[in-house]
Amino acid sequence: MNLSSQLLEAAVKEFSKLPGIGRKTALRLVLHLLKQDRSDVEQFSEVISRLRKEIQFCSTCFNIADGETCQICQQPSRRKDLVCVVESIRDVIAIETTDQFNGLYHVLGGIISPLDGIGPNQLTIESLCKRAEGGVVREIVFALNPTIQGDTTIYYIRKKLQHLGLQFTTIARGVSFGGELEYADEMTLAKSIRNRLPVDNYIKQ
Repeated sequence: MNLSSQLLEAAVKEFSKLPGIGRKTALRLVLHLLKQDRSDVEQFSEVISRLRKEIQFCSTCFNIADGETCQICQQPSRRKDLVCVVESIRDVIAIETTDQFNGLYHVLGGIISPLDGIGPNQLTIESLCKRAEGGVVREIVFALNPTIQGDTTIYYIRKKLQHLGLQFTTIARGVSFGGELEYADEMTLAKSIRNRLPVDNYIKQ
């Protein structure tokens, strides 16, 4: 596809770097922007630029934040004694859409996967341990993808924290084994949150 403008070509190239965006879709998006008012396009550009420059990660849960602490951790109505452990920020968003969880989160930033070179030290497990040792947390809910790597991560964290006498639960397996939390429908995920199970009932010692 030969384009008549180098600027157009450059814009299409940048948009096509986004996941799930092919060259034709990128061209359609760029042409759409060209039809918009200049002020709207400038605002769009400014928001994207500020997003990359100013976005932070919550010092408590490692979720995306505008400042040192994310808005979820700041909500006084949230249960401070209930922490849901997830792999990624996308999982936080998925669970929040269900409106079934009123505790706090902890984003690991991945799961333990030796074959991929990801060990406990590459994740935020130590920060989770410090939170748990603070004396406020009473229950930890594991909402990790139902895979061997996810189960390994649950087992590792539970062994690290079992001396604290916490309640360890995992979301009910409405999410199929080998599936990904991000792609579960809201109803299935909501039921899994409500019907969470003790980890002892799920992972064999």
